[in-house]
Amino acid sequence: MIKIQRQADSFRFSKKFDVIVVGGGHAGAEAAFITAKAGLNVLLITMNLDTIGQMSCNPSIGGVAKGHIVREIDALGGLMGKVIDKTGIHFKMLNRSRGPAVWGPRAQADKKKYQHLVKWYLEQMPKLSIIQDSVSSLLIENQQVYGVRTGRNFEYLSDVVILTTGTFLRGKIHVGDFTHKAGRFGDKSEEFLSLSLADLGFETGRLKTGTPPRLHADTIDFERLTLQEPDNHPQPLAFYTNTKEKHRG
Repeated sequence: MIKIQRQADSFRFSKKFDVIVVGGGHAGAEAAFITAKAGLNVLLITMNLDTIGQMSCNPSIGGVAKGHIVREIDALGGLMGKVIDKTGIHFKMLNRSRGPAVWGPRAQADKKKYQHLVKWYLEQMPKLSIIQDSVSSLLIENQQVYGVRTGRNFEYLSDVVILTTGTFLRGKIHVGDFTHKAGRFGDKSEEFLSLSLADLGFETGRLKTGTPPRLHADTIDFERLTLQEPDNHPQPLAFYTNTKEKHRG
């Protein structure tokens, strides 16, 4: 049982974790999984338990250059390759008309199955704890991190904090002329952590990403489009995927 100590206006949990991971997207899931797999006691803090591993924009894994990264993650013992091999619905090796140096494996996913399987894997890890909260600041003493403070004024202790916050730090969304604060559409942004990082001397900035508009299927003339067939013999993205068992199922 984790005991709670009263610390001024916050509650401090007495258990100290080996690693705290902030954010439950693709990077956070990999960081939490691999550190727990290594035998460390890990705490994953995410703003929404239901969106762990969510494929927000593009329901695919891999592609030119990115496919190599997925295989590197797999070689290091990560999640992404094995999950896409189990939940993929369309596998294709890109750039086959060119030399092998620029080939890139890509798989389209059943994005809900992908998301749910990532969460399932994390929930099976015996040394991984997962809580729903935001992180508002790092706890620092003598220029050394010793934990985090959350939006609900809980303090969790660790000498190692991994930030995988994605687009959620003071995020803004533009839809036409409409602008509002959000991490992604429908999710709130975290307004304080980036200010805390700036106070510590870190330089902050903004990156822009764009999401194309969704089109209603009834507005598309599919007869004029070219069907992109999957490969007859799909290449898995994980090294140890048994393709015969996968395609029998």
